[in-house]
Amino acid sequence: MANDDGAARPDFSQGISVSHLRDGDMVLGRVDTEDVLLARAGGEIFAVGAHCTHYHGALVDGLVVGDTVRCPLHHACFSLRSGDAVRAPALDSIACWRVERRGEMVVVKEKLSPPRASSGVQTGAHPKSIVIVGGGGAGLAAADMLRREGYDGPITMISVDDSPPVDRPNLSKDYLSGDAQEDWIPLRPPEFYTDNRIELLPNSRVASIDVGQRRVLLESGESREFGALLIATGAEPVRLPIPGASPHVHYLRSFSDSRAIVEKASNAKRALVVGASFIGLEVAASLRARGLAVDVVAREKVPFAKILGPDVGQFIQQIHESYGEVFHLGETVTRIDGRSATLSGGSILDADFVVIGVGVRPVVDLAEKAGLAVDHGITVNEYLETSAPGIFAAGDVARWLDRRSGERRRVEHWVVGERQGQVAAKNMLGRREPFDAVPFFWSQHHDVTIRYVGYAETWDTIEIDGSLAARNCTVTLKRGGRRLAVATISRDRENLQAELAMEQA
Repeated sequence: MANDDGAARPDFSQGISVSHLRDGDMVLGRVDTEDVLLARAGGEIFAVGAHCTHYHGALVDGLVVGDTVRCPLHHACFSLRSGDAVRAPALDSIACWRVERRGEMVVVKEKLSPPRASSGVQTGAHPKSIVIVGGGGAGLAAADMLRREGYDGPITMISVDDSPPVDRPNLSKDYLSGDAQEDWIPLRPPEFYTDNRIELLPNSRVASIDVGQRRVLLESGESREFGALLIATGAEPVRLPIPGASPHVHYLRSFSDSRAIVEKASNAKRALVVGASFIGLEVAASLRARGLAVDVVAREKVPFAKILGPDVGQFIQQIHESYGEVFHLGETVTRIDGRSATLSGGSILDADFVVIGVGVRPVVDLAEKAGLAVDHGITVNEYLETSAPGIFAAGDVARWLDRRSGERRRVEHWVVGERQGQVAAKNMLGRREPFDAVPFFWSQHHDVTIRYVGYAETWDTIEIDGSLAARNCTVTLKRGGRRLAVATISRDRENLQAELAMEQA
């Protein structure tokens, strides 16, 4: 059962009957002024914080799995026993309260102290130092997990970005649209790195990795030795060789990129977005929310047709068109002259600036030069370890063997990268934990959010349950009768259930 419908919430400190609280059920209530979630897992009852620490999702609308609860928004997972954020994208724990059982009544007592970091790392068995190359979500999640697991050695993060790790999905969504303020974007505040003794080197580029000497050399001439190394260099935007391209052309990957687009949009009236990718259309929606006229030029005839099928693609296009965006599909930009863009069909569009979003490429040059196995990404085993012992890869660069499909894959999803960083961190400490998460991502298109679990590079059947027009449906992609991926609109809990079913398959 759930009760997040605005009804009066029970005061758990006064007790509540649990005779009708079945296994897996949750009830939302309060203790003093705080929202508290009461959840039953097997024969045990737990009281924890009611909101996800990622984007404040209502956990009562989520799913109890074993002794954990999963958030319906972006599939973060928390331990009901400790409150610990056990799976990204949430990094911070939720609070826990002591529960006292009195027959058929349960009373929630005092709030418990947060658990200490794990002490499971055996002295002498862990690396003397760890270097993380990359300042994105995977790298930050790894550094965070290393400290949570009790690793006490030196950690160095080397990043080409000029800012600390940020919430990258927000750069094309709420931050770009003006709905998220700047101080929400860093994944961790500056004191996190100081307090956790993480040496963060922004604006720094690694020149080479010396596998034999266990050392990375920076372009500045500095070097760092490592006992274990994580390569989390991510991906970089595909840059189009358009004749005449000018300073008015932007790509979006970093916080600085998003800031530059925001600055340009503040004095602009028209924008041109090249590419109908998820990033491209999220940018188009955000710029439209700022009041700009937006044209979208894309090579494909229907957006996302190869990913979600033509029906869903046309539906998404119609959403954007209903907000005033104009599509020029089946075309490319052949030339940019100042504020004029010439299309392959001969027409000319005026734009104060251009944003290009046509995909990304994994940054694998360091791995190649170091002699690591590379094949459309950095090849890793089930523990995310590369062909060189003690060197791991995570995020957009990692290509791993997926046990469900039996195929090697590289997935450019934010949550996948963070979860890989967490698993790689544990394995650098000798845990030998296979990476086995089901891929998940979300995409925002004005007032419609799509949540997607699984992975369907190719498919032969699409089944739609519900109504796209009503913005309430489940889209299932299959190949040979086997379910590969599920996308949902307005069915967040069903998306969680699909994820769990795929994990158990």
